[in-house]
Amino acid sequence: MLLVFVLAAALWGLGWMLDVPRRSRIQVVAGLFLIVLCLQLLLPDGHPVREMTGKSPALWLLLAGFGVLAVIYGRFVSGMRARVQSGEPETAAKPKGTFSDTELERYARHIVLRELGGPGQKRLKQARVLVIGAGGLGAPVLQYLAAAGVGTIGVIDDDEVENANLQRQVIHRDADIGMPKVFSAQQAMEAQNPNVGVRPYHRRLTEEIAAELFADYDLILDGTDNFDTRYLANRMAVAQKKPLISGALSQWEGQISVFDPHFAGPCYQCIFPEAPAPGLAPSCSEAGVIGPLPGVIGSMMALEAIKVVTGAGAPLRGEMLIYDGLYGETRKIALKKREDCPICGAV
Repeated sequence: MLLVFVLAAALWGLGWMLDVPRRSRIQVVAGLFLIVLCLQLLLPDGHPVREMTGKSPALWLLLAGFGVLAVIYGRFVSGMRARVQSGEPETAAKPKGTFSDTELERYARHIVLRELGGPGQKRLKQARVLVIGAGGLGAPVLQYLAAAGVGTIGVIDDDEVENANLQRQVIHRDADIGMPKVFSAQQAMEAQNPNVGVRPYHRRLTEEIAAELFADYDLILDGTDNFDTRYLANRMAVAQKKPLISGALSQWEGQISVFDPHFAGPCYQCIFPEAPAPGLAPSCSEAGVIGPLPGVIGSMMALEAIKVVTGAGAPLRGEMLIYDGLYGETRKIALKKREDCPICGAV
């Protein structure tokens, strides 16, 4: 038996001098042990080799048991040490694209949908969606994207919460008055679903930052109320081949469309070549808006986003849905691409 230990030590020392990885040296010694154990079990009593390697397999089996226990204990201690050093709880975050038991239960109503299922929910978790505006349309969009489990949600807005916003921007609370909207929205989204990542940008979307910002996301949702930002978002989305979901509303009526000329249909500027003259398209503060209307249109925008990300159904590409809340009517109109459009004409 002593001969086996001497041989094992010699193999270990040789491997160390040759800079063989520790795992490989362990495998060599374990292989030697298995050979000796097989010899002890297969050779008859009194065989010279068996006499030289310990005479009986009982001692080797006992050593094997101690070895297995030592390996299990070592792995346990290493795992606990790694958790303590990293400061992570025992239930550390799952790799991107996998779900905890809590997430599976939360998204169960999605997963049982034939058009989504597990693969669709996984695509939502891996998606990166940018929402422009955290106001009337942005509020329901952000809430439903977070609730749906979209993995990374960016929100850009330079406004602060005002008392007049709370009649329709339901993501914000009375206690949030004076706080930047992006941070108020972030708090609400993370409180609703801590499994999503929220990226707030407290600033206005400008030419200087648009290209770099859009490059980080797969899909853009525009809920702003001014044409300069709408045209900028459209130009950048077309240039980077990103789908753009755009919503708008006034008084009792809202509209929504998916602009994705690289896939099908026109871009935003095909339909609205020029901004309307001052006074022809008043803002919500000027013309008024019924409180639940942004919730209706914003929810539709979130629904279109889920369809675009997962490939479910037929998103509103090349179509515009118009909703009249005063009379409870909806209608869809077909949208055509303009060949002379300066933004997507060459697409």
